[in-house]
Amino acid sequence: MKPNRKEAYLQRMQRVLDHIDRHLDQPLDVAGLAAVSAFSPFHFQRQFSALFGLSVGNYIRLLRLKRAGSQLAFRRDETVTAIALDAGYEGNEAFARALRKWLAQSPSELRRRPDWESWQAAIVPLVQIRRAHMTKTFSLDDVRIVEFPATPVVIQPHRGSPARLGESIRKLIEWRRAEHLPPSRAATFNIFHDDPEEVLPEAYRLDLAVATTREPGPGMLAGEIPAGRCAVLRQIGSGDDLRAGFAFLYGEWWPQSGEEARDAPPFAQRISFFPDVAEHEAVTDLYLPLK
Repeated sequence: MKPNRKEAYLQRMQRVLDHIDRHLDQPLDVAGLAAVSAFSPFHFQRQFSALFGLSVGNYIRLLRLKRAGSQLAFRRDETVTAIALDAGYEGNEAFARALRKWLAQSPSELRRRPDWESWQAAIVPLVQIRRAHMTKTFSLDDVRIVEFPATPVVIQPHRGSPARLGESIRKLIEWRRAEHLPPSRAATFNIFHDDPEEVLPEAYRLDLAVATTREPGPGMLAGEIPAGRCAVLRQIGSGDDLRAGFAFLYGEWWPQSGEEARDAPPFAQRISFFPDVAEHEAVTDLYLPLK
């Protein structure tokens, strides 16, 4: 297949992934998805499986289970029944069977004590598809330079395997809930001390931070994101993987900018995030501190 024809083919299939993201709450059938790709329904299912390594039905099911699992783990105010219906199941029993098959945990077990190692293993197929076929692209014009103000924060440190980051996120959410500090009232930041691709899992360091002057809870720290010039790149879409955005800032924008980076870790502000919004609607601002 010639390069231009292959690219056109991939774009047609990528349109399907985007369509699924945008209509995950609606009925999705093979005929409709085949029409999005402009392939016949007879061939579309085989093409999807061959290209992405999952049947289209399994892909949709995994996306819905991932969202449901996130709601169970991070959103205590949503009932299991509402989450099950939102995921396309007629009742709790069918939802529980699907969740056990996927994660070997019941809804109540996942809500009470998630098995994060199993969670990370279960979403690997989705991560691989998104990295290979839904990578964000950026241009130099997407980057702006701002004066970031000194911002006091309360920090929930995460130390250790990135696979267990959910534990630290849950601790921060519980503290925010007790302090009545939802994301709409207090900005959410991630401060990246390490690249997970460059350090051993047990050595990984990341700070989860909330913009506030409140007293930190047990195991938390009071800190500050220092003032200074920063290059900012906005990423719209899933915030699970920020590698493409930071790779563009460091590998494309910085060498051509004439700027010098400050001796400070890069950080991100989570403007809106999953599962509060659909993955394709999540907004993350990536910051590269400058001199």
